[in-house]
Order: sequence, then C-alpha cells, then structure tokens
Amino acid sequence: MEYMKYLFGLILSAAGVLAADVVVVERIIAKINGDIITRSEIDRSRKSFADELRARGFSGERMDNAMQDREKDFFRDRIDQLLLVQKGKELNINVDTQVSKWLADIQLQNKISDPDKFQAWIKEQTGQSYEDFRAETKNGFLTQAVIRQEVGSRIVIPRSEIEKYYNEHKKEFLREERVFLREILVSTEGKDAAGIAAAEKKAKDLVARARKGERFPEMARDNSDAESAQQGGEIPPYKKGEMRKDIEELVWTKERNFVTDPIKLSNGFLILKVEEHHAAGQAQLEEVDNEIMERLYTPRMQPAVREYLTKLRQDAFLEIRDGFVDSGAASGKNTSWTDPAQLKPETISKAEVVSQIHRKRLLWLVPVPGTKTEAKSSSR
Repeated sequence: MEYMKYLFGLILSAAGVLAADVVVVERIIAKINGDIITRSEIDRSRKSFADELRARGFSGERMDNAMQDREKDFFRDRIDQLLLVQKGKELNINVDTQVSKWLADIQLQNKISDPDKFQAWIKEQTGQSYEDFRAETKNGFLTQAVIRQEVGSRIVIPRSEIEKYYNEHKKEFLREERVFLREILVSTEGKDAAGIAAAEKKAKDLVARARKGERFPEMARDNSDAESAQQGGEIPPYKKGEMRKDIEELVWTKERNFVTDPIKLSNGFLILKVEEHHAAGQAQLEEVDNEIMERLYTPRMQPAVREYLTKLRQDAFLEIRDGFVDSGAASGKNTSWTDPAQLKPETISKAEVVSQIHRKRLLWLVPVPGTKTEAKSSSR
C-alpha cells in the first residue's frame, strides 16, 4: 500500500498537481513482508533517544559517546519492532483494552477531562498527532505481548534452582529493618477553610474505602495529589529514624495492610498503608524469591529474545538498501535490495515521470515490491 501511494504521488506530479520540476519524496530503506521502513523513522528514533539522554542530564562528550554507542542499533531496533508487530497481528493478539486504559490513566493523572484538550496536550508533549501517538503506543504493547507469549512464557526457572541460588548467596540477603509504604496525599494548598474541610472529608472517605479492602494503588492513582500517584502511591522504603518521628510511631510496629487515619500536614492530609515490614537479619527465602527469580530470569531473557528475532528475520521477506546495516541480521540471509519498478525512490524528474506515463503502464500490473514478475506495457 505504501509503495502504491508512492507511485500515485509520481503520477500526480506529472499531471501538474505538484509544481516543482523535481520531486523529493520519502526514502524507503527497507522492505519487510509488505511493510516499509523509511529513513525519517530512523531519524525520529535517533532524536527521541537524544532527547531522553538530555532529560537524564547527558551533554558534551558523554552525550556524544552514548549516541555513538547506540547508533548501530537504531535500524536494528526498528526492524525488531516491525517484525514483532507483524507477528502480533498474525497471532491475533488484541491490546486495544490495555492501550485505552493506559491512555485513560495518563489523562486522569494529568487531570485533563476534555478529550480534545488531551489530544492537543499529547501533541504538545510528544510532537506527534494523537492518532500517531496511539498507534505507536499500541505497537509498543503489541511487541511486549508477543515477547511475553512467545519467549518469556517458555523460560522456566525450577524451584530447586532458586533455592540453590539462595543458599549460595545468603550474604547478599542480609536486611536492615525497613518498612515499605504507599501514600495518598489530599492537597490543601491554596484552599480556604471550606476547601480544607472538604479535603479532610475526602481523606477520611478514602481511609474508610481502603480499610474495606479497596485496592490502594488504584485509589492512589485516581485520588492522590502526590507525585507518587503515577506509581500507585508507592514510595521508597524507610529505615528506622528516616521518617518524621510522629509518623514513624504510627506505622513502624503495624502489620501488613494497616492503613493510617488522615495525617494533617502543612500541605494536606496524608494517608499511609503498610505494604511490608522487613525485620533486620537474614531474609527468608519466601521474602526474596521474586528477587532471585528476576536475577535468574533477566540474563536468559535477552539472548532468547534475540534468538527469536533472528528466526523472524530468517522467515521474513526482507530487503535492505545499500548503505544501511542491520546489526541483528540473520546469518546467511540474503537481504539484497531490488527495485522492481526501476524508479529512483528519493528523486525523480517530472520529465521521467511523464515518459513513464506515456508508456501507459496499467496500474494493476505494477509489480508488488519483492516480486520478480515484470508487468507488460499495454498501448491502445
């Protein structure tokens, strides 16, 4: 479909719809199972990574080195994503519900109730239209779903291996006493007496709901004015003496799932829930089995994903233009570029296009990218 759009663009150019004598169009650098990758997509990936580095405080030589280290993989990663998205569609994996919920959460967290304003905000934040941002988000969820289903689910860590790791690394699981909490803050900043009273009532209602068993992370996400709302109210663990003394006394000796009454602070009413309380000393296997599982799982996952992506490459129709290198290429796979239409995708003169049209090539006989069949000209 993208290739046909490209051809139609050339024909419209010859008809005088585009005024310039030379038409510069998007450059296709790879063809994968009927989809394409363009140079501008790689440029966007590069810019996105650079923006991320700047946000993390990178600059100067450190920035240059990080970009150089990553450069060889921008093209590879785009091929990876496209192959995974295609596989997800082939497997009929549906992530629409997850995408809608994720976008709704972003809208809720940023307190933008109007859909049009939210879409405008997305464009302002990302530089993309809402439709493009949603499509990109969907592709991200789809690739994760494929990896979980086709790779992650096949990596099994036996319980005996977890126990063996624990026994061999016990010194790494010595714990200081710590309490793990979640929070909800109902802000009173800028509010008059009536607003403060309303905030207190809201906080008391939230406490009552939490004590009845309502899920605290969702309550924090939807109601908290603290930055931790986006993490479901989760905050870093505290050691003895790190909290304000009166607050520490409220939670330090309490059992898991204990929820405090609203705590009056200068900027609002704070609600805390005790998630875990680790005693000092040797952690039991049950306390750290998830951590051990992660340690054993992670180093196996990446090679397994790479192996799966190599297989997808082997099975795919894949052509790559000269000058571009796939750092994840499958050994022995021929990815030589061919151009069945014999046109220059990046630049073509109007005279050349007119010459093509005068041959009266039938559109429905134009070869599909990747085929060897030559369409015959038909003249009246």
